[in-house]
Amino acid sequence: MDEHMVTEKQARFAREQIRKIHDNISTVFVGKSKKVDLLLAGFVSGLHVLVEDVPGVGKTTLARSLSKSIALDFSRIQFTPDLLPGDIVGMNVWDQEKRCMTIKQGSIMHQFILADEINRATPRTQSALLEAMQEESVSVDGTTYPLPKPFFVVATQNPSHFLGAYMLPEAELDRFGISFSLGYPDIAEGINILDRFKSEDPLAAMQSVSSPEDIIHLRKIVRMISIKDELKAFILEIIADSRTSRHIRLGLSTRSAQQLLRASQSSALLEGRPFVIPEDIISMAVPVLSHRLILSAETQIRNMNASSVIEEIVSKKKVPVGV
Repeated sequence: MDEHMVTEKQARFAREQIRKIHDNISTVFVGKSKKVDLLLAGFVSGLHVLVEDVPGVGKTTLARSLSKSIALDFSRIQFTPDLLPGDIVGMNVWDQEKRCMTIKQGSIMHQFILADEINRATPRTQSALLEAMQEESVSVDGTTYPLPKPFFVVATQNPSHFLGAYMLPEAELDRFGISFSLGYPDIAEGINILDRFKSEDPLAAMQSVSSPEDIIHLRKIVRMISIKDELKAFILEIIADSRTSRHIRLGLSTRSAQQLLRASQSSALLEGRPFVIPEDIISMAVPVLSHRLILSAETQIRNMNASSVIEEIVSKKKVPVGV
């Protein structure tokens, strides 16, 4: 199908489907509506999400509430220093009865993966996710196995200064389409959380409001959202400026441009529009791009963070008009 075939009616209907999931998540996860929208933007566009924050602020609750809202096949992988790549992707083992080698599936063979505290595992183990996140398949002893669809990874990450935390490899960070932090709840949100969880866990009683088939359809719709060439050029100019910025030691990849385009399309769909506008790109630039940057030593000394660097790059660009 041509990308311009999404109608206003289709876009509004898709928005209502996404809003229904959002509202269902809100019955369990309190506040942070914009963060929920970022998670949903990643989910409906097929971009994996990385959530970095301190323990106990709701990262796992947010991920679990999304998976239950869609009735997805869920697997939580607790990343620890002794976790091995074979535990994730699977391995061939000897079957005594059949007297041959058979595949023992790894924990990645599910639709929704929560990679909890991903940076507590060694880089060797983390690399087991690379093929799965990019190709939606895993290879074991030369044989490739497709992953179930829709496939989605939400990873949580402890701050790098925490005891036992490793730095995520650049190649792995580049495969996460969207990254954000939740932050602490305010007093009103905190009271709401205490009220909801004082007698029972609302997550246990949560009902699904959508299906895996609905999500596969939404992902097709996202890819058909129209984006004009002027806006594609706007994305590529942002990426190119990161490669020459004095604040950045390693600029953005071609994959980051592709993922910013996809995130912008999902942003448009969340608003019920069948086309991308500049504001979609601007709003998604920081969550899509900032976690990929390697800042220069001078920039780090000045205590500038990656988000402010991306904001500075975008602010200096001429925004396309009339598109």
